[in-house]
Amino acid sequence: MSAFLTVAIIHLLGVMSPGPDFAIVTRNALAYSRRTGLITAAGIALGLQVHVLYSLLGIGLVISQSILLFNILKYLGAAYLIFVGWKALRAKKGTLEVDTVEKKKDISAAHAFRNGFLCNVLNPKATIFMLALFTQVIDPTTPIAIQAFYGVYMGAATFVWFSFVASVFSLSLIKRTFQGIQHWLERAMGAVLVALGIKVALATRD
Repeated sequence: MSAFLTVAIIHLLGVMSPGPDFAIVTRNALAYSRRTGLITAAGIALGLQVHVLYSLLGIGLVISQSILLFNILKYLGAAYLIFVGWKALRAKKGTLEVDTVEKKKDISAAHAFRNGFLCNVLNPKATIFMLALFTQVIDPTTPIAIQAFYGVYMGAATFVWFSFVASVFSLSLIKRTFQGIQHWLERAMGAVLVALGIKVALATRD
């Protein structure tokens, strides 16, 4: 139980820290809808399971030790964040009511899921974080079944947290409050995503 609590606390602090996942969920929930935000959160949660899987298989260690593989992952992730951010930076001012705008411009479920999934999977910092968790925090002698349970828990906790974030930023009250400056907020989130993309591109394995 003490090991589980340690993993849970470290993961909670990590997932709540502002980063690409938080930015993309906030942007999708605010610019589109609660549904889109929730689907984006589901994509992030599944992306996390990819990190868990290769950490269990030991592939995460290979990625962290290989400059080539690490850089491939790093630049793919950076390019994706900058691409999404650039699209948000081009947001135009809307002229319709909130409910009408949402129905008109909402993206598909596949698009929203892909946003979250790729944002998490292509983040090299997530690779290093999960590797550190599975090598430094979780005892290597812990049965694989228990380690897998930790991974499933982290995926579920990640989904719950980002679902909360999506629900808050998709509230009608918040959208109405920011309706007049929504395009500026979306551009601001786009700038954050571009900045995070640049930060990822400059990241090292240390």
